[in-house]
Amino acid sequence: MSYQDYVVAAYAVFVIVLGWDFVAARLQIHRELRAARRRAAREAPRPVSGELSR
Repeated sequence: MSYQDYVVAAYAVFVIVLGWDFVAARLQIHRELRAARRRAAREAPRPVSGELSR
């Protein structure tokens, strides 16, 4: 292997790790936003109806 092969491999690993870090962060943000929306919906006051239920 020549020096160029090592440099290309190092850049390839760098790009893969950088891409994975970006994707993992986006997935984490998506999960946290979904959890916050669900928590807000769960804690929101329920509408009170004027009718009695049986």
